[in-house]
Amino acid sequence: MPGSDIDLLIDAAAEAGKVALRVPGRLAKAWEKADNAGLVTEIDLAVDKLLAEILRPARPDYGWLSEETEDDPVRLQHEKVFIVDPIDGTRAFADGSGTWAHALAVAERGVVTAAVVYLPQKGKLYSAAAGRGAYLNGQPIRPSDRQELEQADILAARPALQAQHWQSGLAPKFNRVYRPSLAYRMAAVAQGRFDGMITFRPSWEWDVAAGELILREAGARVTDKTGGALRFNNPHPTVNGIMAGGAAVHDQIARLVAGGSA
Repeated sequence: MPGSDIDLLIDAAAEAGKVALRVPGRLAKAWEKADNAGLVTEIDLAVDKLLAEILRPARPDYGWLSEETEDDPVRLQHEKVFIVDPIDGTRAFADGSGTWAHALAVAERGVVTAAVVYLPQKGKLYSAAAGRGAYLNGQPIRPSDRQELEQADILAARPALQAQHWQSGLAPKFNRVYRPSLAYRMAAVAQGRFDGMITFRPSWEWDVAAGELILREAGARVTDKTGGALRFNNPHPTVNGIMAGGAAVHDQIARLVAGGSA
């Protein structure tokens, strides 16, 4: 059994990838969840089951929070908790795209301490442990040092450009790019592949916990949409949006966002 949480998460992610690749996404049984909670496939559930079978016995004193497991408030009584999204970007998976990810994290007293974002079809495994840096396939990563927001490539869904999100009533100029998985967006910014990312919607913890540590350990700035630090294992497991990037890009966005820290 792996001695460290990060080794445990890396091993579990590798096994999850094997399960997810057994059935092409287009052939997997899929259905919409109740209450407009999004798409789920049989593979989401199979990966969730596998991760629970690997992780929970390995750390029986940790709580459990997963998108595909009914939430149990007993997790709030644990100092440490697994935060898992079996497949982040389920619609992309079901459409046959490769831009979906397994997102696995451990949080201790609200702070993420170990994290993995794994894209099996792209062969990309991002990892980070507190105080030990961030890595892509074992190689250290750093965010971009882009200085001007207008020249930056920013990962964002189209709703992030809506007027109500910006102090001036108009989104600033930047190059908008999109990837369906929030976890991948965050990891790609940590890598320096893109200059920043934003989402102003309340974000489920399982979508963003792993990416948050990878960003921090890479040296990026990552906050909620008000500029506040992100905390995890909340009673309602969401955070108040995400802004992330190199220091200059993050801070320029934060100054322009409605209700931000500036």
